[in-house]
Amino acid sequence: MAMIPSFFDNRRGTIFDPFTWEPFKDFPFPPSSLVSHENSAFVNTRIDWKETPEAHVFKADLPGLKKEEVKVEVEDERVLQISGERNVEKEDKNDTWHRVERSSGKFLRRFRLPENAKVDEVKASMENGVLTVTVPKEEVKKPDVKAIEISG
Repeated sequence: MAMIPSFFDNRRGTIFDPFTWEPFKDFPFPPSSLVSHENSAFVNTRIDWKETPEAHVFKADLPGLKKEEVKVEVEDERVLQISGERNVEKEDKNDTWHRVERSSGKFLRRFRLPENAKVDEVKASMENGVLTVTVPKEEVKKPDVKAIEISG
């Protein structure tokens, strides 16, 4: 057995504990303490996009945000942009934090709207931390069909 290399940092004779094992500790990833909290808000902003016969409907979960802290814009004619910022909770020196999982910082999501979107009629509303953006659709114009008489 001494000739077989160990896959667990040469910890021969110790019991393997899957709850404390760090499989990626030797990879060149930055430690989690160095990852920006601004990125976590960007990643965690979930948005659903559904298409109905009348419109494209976007719903974003933005708990704790007021409508004044969220911006909805249409840029470059057909790019819907939803952005905002979650502020960091003020820290009191007497507080002891045990876990911080709620994200804070800026977020930004962009969606290229299809050709049938009426970008000048976009409406947005916010209720109970859910932003709903409705982009009406133009009616699909059916091509005119002209019957041609066949001679002969």
